Amino acid sequence: MLYAIRCTLSVMNETLPLVIRFRIRGTLRFLSHAETLRVFQRACVRGRMSIQYSQGFNPRPRLSLPLPRPVGVESNDELLCLKVHKSTEDGGRLCSSVAAELSAQLPDGIELISVDVAGPGASYRPLSATYVLALRREFLNDDLKATIERLLASESLDLRRQTDARGSRFRNIDVRGFLTSIEIGEKGIIVECSISGAGSVRVDEVLSLLQLDQSMLAAPIRRTSVRWHGA
Repeated sequence: MLYAIRCTLSVMNETLPLVIRFRIRGTLRFLSHAETLRVFQRACVRGRMSIQYSQGFNPRPRLSLPLPRPVGVESNDELLCLKVHKSTEDGGRLCSSVAAELSAQLPDGIELISVDVAGPGASYRPLSATYVLALRREFLNDDLKATIERLLASESLDLRRQTDARGSRFRNIDVRGFLTSIEIGEKGIIVECSISGAGSVRVDEVLSLLQLDQSMLAAPIRRTSVRWHGA
């Protein structure tokens, strides 16, 4: 009997890393990075999921969103990392169980795409992200095309970036290296931005460079895909 208890404890101490892909749309696009994490933390608690918790007096589910989503931007390709305690179920059944438990607790506007076991030592690092700016037809004109051509032909694109919440600190930054491509497609302007340890270009900065504002958009900005190192 004692041996059986020890075996059970040993299994429960082992964890299995999972990677979850999901979409976020509608009014939930206004959630901040921290608020999005809290939505999933609460869903895990309500679903009584057997996941890894933080230590201390106020333990919380340990979750990670490797790439913060800009507030106000919808996304087709969000990634969440967590660890669940191993059980007698195989990996496939465990992923299906986690997907069912989590989906039942998430609000409308967040849709799970997949739940998979992460590879050994997997570390997800974003390399690039693609955004679609759905522009109203009257602004898809020759002036916009000329602006795009000018931006892509530039060797540098210097911007003054705010670095604090109060708006009292700024620094100059060259974002040209982060703009991989800008195209006009059927759904609007398609912008691919590279991401590195030095950072990336912000969505509001892309709008400014294109001489656009939110009033010119026909729909919310959407992040359609992310290219991950390790995925």
